[in-house]
Amino acid sequence: MPLMIRRYLPSDREAVWNLHVYALEAVGARAKNPAAYRFDADFDDIEGVYLSSGGEFLVGSLDDRIVAMGALKRLSGRVAEITRMRVHPEHWRRGYGEAILLRLEAAATDRGYAELWLDTSPVQIAAQNLYRKGGFQEFCRVRLAGYEAQESILFRKAR
Repeated sequence: MPLMIRRYLPSDREAVWNLHVYALEAVGARAKNPAAYRFDADFDDIEGVYLSSGGEFLVGSLDDRIVAMGALKRLSGRVAEITRMRVHPEHWRRGYGEAILLRLEAAATDRGYAELWLDTSPVQIAAQNLYRKGGFQEFCRVRLAGYEAQESILFRKAR
């Protein structure tokens, strides 16, 4: 059965939150410091942060179970961020992350964004490989509050 990709609905909130936490924990990328949890505040207002402000939030499902997700967030009139890319560990290496990424890039093109940014952690090797394969280039490494023990790798791609 193929992955069905659609726009986030309010009824998806619990499922996307659970996927977010589970997928990060599976690769050891979930912050241990509660101060970092402020970075998860967007899950309380997906409609406002993404859908009604020039972005997008997509979910991929199999048999009505959400197994993949990703979002596009407006940073400026010309730049958007791809974020919240997650695939359930039971479904890794099936191309679902790539399918979501391609749909988000198409949404960015439709909205006129000239550049895309994204970030991932050093422990998320599959994500790094996916982004490089998609033409994203690393441009910076930073340490975020709550994630002091590891760097975040920033990527960008001109459109």
